[in-house]
Amino acid sequence: MPSKGRRTFIIGAGCTAFIKPRGLRTTEDMGLEAATKALLDAGVTYDSVESAFVGYCYGDSTSGQRALYNLGLTGIPISNVNNNCSTGSTAMYLANNMVKSGLNECSLALGFERMSRGSLGSNFPDRPSPTLPLNLVMKEVENNLSTGPNSGPGAPRMFGDGGQEYFDKYGANINHLAQIASKNHKHSVNNPYSQFRDGWTVEQVLASPKICQQLTKFMCSPTSDGAACCLIASEDFVHAHHLENQAIEIVAQALGTDEPSTFESKSAMELVGFGMTKSCADNVFTQAGFKEGEGRDQVGVVELHDCFAANELITYDALGLCAPGEAHKMVERGDNTYGGKYVINPSGGLEAKGHPLGATGLGMHFYIAMQLREWAGPMQAPGLFDIPDKRGKFGIVHNLGLGGACVVSLLRRPEFYKAGGKDGRDRLGYNHAHECRPVTMSDVDKVKSSKNSPFVLQLAKL
Repeated sequence: MPSKGRRTFIIGAGCTAFIKPRGLRTTEDMGLEAATKALLDAGVTYDSVESAFVGYCYGDSTSGQRALYNLGLTGIPISNVNNNCSTGSTAMYLANNMVKSGLNECSLALGFERMSRGSLGSNFPDRPSPTLPLNLVMKEVENNLSTGPNSGPGAPRMFGDGGQEYFDKYGANINHLAQIASKNHKHSVNNPYSQFRDGWTVEQVLASPKICQQLTKFMCSPTSDGAACCLIASEDFVHAHHLENQAIEIVAQALGTDEPSTFESKSAMELVGFGMTKSCADNVFTQAGFKEGEGRDQVGVVELHDCFAANELITYDALGLCAPGEAHKMVERGDNTYGGKYVINPSGGLEAKGHPLGATGLGMHFYIAMQLREWAGPMQAPGLFDIPDKRGKFGIVHNLGLGGACVVSLLRRPEFYKAGGKDGRDRLGYNHAHECRPVTMSDVDKVKSSKNSPFVLQLAKL
């Protein structure tokens, strides 16, 4: 089915640096920074925002209001969102649908996280985890793998199992995971927002401490603090505010959850969202007007959910970026980096850039939007517009959460896109696509609503 509703566009985007979780920043100040950058980028004030969706996993109720009240108290609906690791893109999905449906002309999606050190855990030890069914099936599934029962913390163990199933079926191995991780760490060297910029080699990745049978430390995403924000608007809003020189179209977007195969197939790959990803990917390409299995050759750049290198491997296959069972061959050809068929995770991905759960998906949309604007500087994927269609190639965002939810977005320049004139770089005073700077209260003053509270603002810390 073609995409229903109105056309929608990312008109502004902002991001903080993703940093080690050391309690140095609050969710309020990170959220204020990301939202202020997005508003400055778009050249609008908070008065233009008609609704907001704020994603986070580790925080008290109404943390979204607390962050956005620094920009004004306009009375708009603000909804707080939690969908595990796909939280940020879920907030984006909801904001997008408000505009797509015609209920709003401009909606804001914000995500942030202040995390604890170490592996993820529950904040509610007095009750069973929502992922209990996954954990129970995982133990049964491991008996079907050539390596038998695995070890290590729950999340890397589960994704390691998914990678092992791919190894057993198609002949991939841990060296392919090391190549993926090294590729991401090398990409991150060019990203000033990235938590790690070490550029680990394949040998260093393999030599890092083992986390489970299939994964070493440098193949795993870290816990992180950070925030990201996107403004979504209608085509009428784009033209009314003369944003034709930076608006990126959300051509199609899908959010999906688990189906019976997750639990009944006894597949480690299905357990970590292979089927959800494939379903969402097929959905967005169908929405974009492609026949089954088509459209991937028109993709140029991808930000996907590499919470662990094993998931990046199987996601190549699930998104349809390679023939079934040939993800490892794609790695061997270098078709996942500069000079290959696609540039995948030019930001460094979750493994290097960091993974503040509520911000991750919105950060992905930030990076792809900047790629399609050709503002990404040293991270820029080449050749995105070396095709006859002036809209250029598509960018894909893939964001996954166990438990489960998956969001896939298909982005592209619209046909009316025309670079030139004053744009977000002028309004921020630098190119925030590849320069990371803090915001000031002077920046906040430029975008805050006339309906604000001096009492609330005095609590803001930047």
